[in-house]
Amino acid sequence: MTEHRISCHRKYRFVTCHSASNSVNMHRRVFISNSAICFLGFNFFPSEVRTFIRDNSTNTSALDEVTISQLQDYMEARRYTSEQITRLYLSRIAQLDRKGAALHAVMEINPDAIQLARNRDEERKKGQVKSLLHGVPVLLKDNIDTADKMMTTAGSLALLNNKAQNDAFIAKKLREAGAVILGKTNLSEWANFRSTRSVSGWSSRGGQTKNPYVLDRTPCGSSSGSAVAVAANLCAVAVGTETNGSISCPAAMNSVVGIKPTIGLVSRSGIIPIAKTQDTAGPLARTVKDAAILLGILAGKDPNDDIAVVKGIEESIDYTRFLNADGLNGKIVGVEKTFLNGHEAITALLKKALEQMRSKGATVVEVEFIEKYRQIGVEQRKVLQYEFKDGLNRYLASANASVKSLADVIQYNKEHEATVMPYFKQETLEAAQSKGSLDEKDYLQAVGKYEEARKYYNKFFEENKLDVLCGPANGFPGCIDLLNGDTFTGYGMYGPAAVCGYPSLTIPLGNVSDLPVGLSFLGKAFSEPELISIGYAYEQVSKNRIQPKFRTTFA
Repeated sequence: MTEHRISCHRKYRFVTCHSASNSVNMHRRVFISNSAICFLGFNFFPSEVRTFIRDNSTNTSALDEVTISQLQDYMEARRYTSEQITRLYLSRIAQLDRKGAALHAVMEINPDAIQLARNRDEERKKGQVKSLLHGVPVLLKDNIDTADKMMTTAGSLALLNNKAQNDAFIAKKLREAGAVILGKTNLSEWANFRSTRSVSGWSSRGGQTKNPYVLDRTPCGSSSGSAVAVAANLCAVAVGTETNGSISCPAAMNSVVGIKPTIGLVSRSGIIPIAKTQDTAGPLARTVKDAAILLGILAGKDPNDDIAVVKGIEESIDYTRFLNADGLNGKIVGVEKTFLNGHEAITALLKKALEQMRSKGATVVEVEFIEKYRQIGVEQRKVLQYEFKDGLNRYLASANASVKSLADVIQYNKEHEATVMPYFKQETLEAAQSKGSLDEKDYLQAVGKYEEARKYYNKFFEENKLDVLCGPANGFPGCIDLLNGDTFTGYGMYGPAAVCGYPSLTIPLGNVSDLPVGLSFLGKAFSEPELISIGYAYEQVSKNRIQPKFRTTFA
């Protein structure tokens, strides 16, 4: 859930990647055939799906960039059934994810997916269409419990065979909405909370997720697989989770839309935790509208999550009613001034975006927010370590995993070092294990800084009369480097909203030589309607998303 390393402001260089991760097939262009069949790891698919893929030269291009509304139109017009759509996505996963570009975005296929789709089709015939997601295949990050035949492992071999007895609250809501849970997506192991030298999109269970735009570049993390699957059209929408940047950064680096909700809008029960102060799930989609549709399904009060029962949260809300092409008109948009002096290509994209906002009636003001925010000195790492130990121990105590505590996980990793820790170790897990209880003064003082940050954030918005604050979500995706770990030379505009527990919406800002850059809009608590309205208006005037080309390397 977390990308907890601090971004720094450095000049960018375009480089060709020559790391351990691109030793295979990085010297030639990958050609993807519509009839490509995944024989490598073919047992990844249920037997019925394997037979279908073998017997059909399937053209899955009909699903390229398809929206939820289009899928509903297809099913209503009987052009496609939910079962056919599900089979097409499974074929596409076989073509692109398990062979072809070998994206490794999907961790596990739901063996019941086709039967679930058939059930949705039968309900539709009876006029029992439950929501806009009815019959639509959705992928979930592999830290979200599903009470079915799939595992929930956070990408860790230590949790292999952990099959949940109960759905996570949001998985239950997806089923109630008639969605087809297609499978689980790969992620940065333990949601990027294992090592200070971790690699985004790598897990000991799922391997390395690749960026579909340039395959030897990072997909960011930790919701790597969810963002890549959406970007590569392996599903219509996916669910990710974020503690700090784990929806926003992958959305930006894979040219998709991500919403990091206000803490408490979406339940965390049944999700492998990092930190109760910052954790949330949220949607990843190719359009703001689809992200809004999914958010409306995920949001809601949960008695098993004491933060997700906040007064003022509606039991059910249709966020699509806030989609407004004129949503920028009359709005005051703050832009972080320091971000207007970064890499010249990103600065050009940002300035173009600001002009487009002005053309739609927004007032854009340059502000200086980041430096004073940093001076507050929020000890995020310390809070996350304390809360991770406490939360994970609670989760594992009732899970079906063989490990029952963080200490057990650490010991398992030591005993299986060759397979679990071939590139980086577990110093972050060990630092968390060294912490005491949440009653300790050290923790209470650290978490107290969060309220100071929220007060500054709110005051800044009020004094500058801002509707939203924006800036580049990231720099260019860096090279995948399994030995040295991630290198982020970016912007990280989303960070303050994540720490304060407030919402952010990340949307494509544009591409430079096929490398995506994202723009993050930040709002105040429970301002999702306004963010969606503003983000939608910007999306309609900018139209920055382009499909990935699966280039092997940037040169």
